[in-house]
Amino acid sequence: MAAARDLFVERGYAATTLQDVADRAGVAVQTIYFTFGNKRALLKELADVTVAGDEEPIATMDRAWFRDALVAPTAAAQIRALTRGARDILDRIAPIASVLRTAAILDAEVADLWGHDPDPRYTVYHTATQALVTKPGIRDDVTAEHAADVLFALLSPELYVLLVNDRGWTADRWEQWVDTTLRAQLLMDTTSN
Repeated sequence: MAAARDLFVERGYAATTLQDVADRAGVAVQTIYFTFGNKRALLKELADVTVAGDEEPIATMDRAWFRDALVAPTAAAQIRALTRGARDILDRIAPIASVLRTAAILDAEVADLWGHDPDPRYTVYHTATQALVTKPGIRDDVTAEHAADVLFALLSPELYVLLVNDRGWTADRWEQWVDTTLRAQLLMDTTSN
């Protein structure tokens, strides 16, 4: 997967063959086919492992950081935990974000690998906001759907890449800005913890 990641970033998804990946990894191309089946499946596995941060078959919503965020005692604490968790994922996914976007545009079957109805990221954030709207500190007029939309936009790979990669923000600056912005949008008192 490391060889595939490096080649996809260097050359692009379309220009990288499984033979290229096998050569870079120092294995026979049959090993790649046997392990992953095809280039689309290799890309999906690479994306899934990158998001997770490991090869454990544990969904985002079943990961400890996400479960801990859901039980945070206040809306502000939950926002902080979600922002931190998203930052960790976005730090990992940013290098291949443009590869994934381009591959999905060029190959409809790649786009279909993750499905889009609803987007899995939205599902995660909507689940989080169902807990968030019950916490002390949330504004009375904030619904779970509205909060999910705000999280989906502000914690997106596109915004992270734009600000961190393109505009040169540090990941710390991005995290602080997102936390402050989410608090301003969703909380009654933006100075609360």
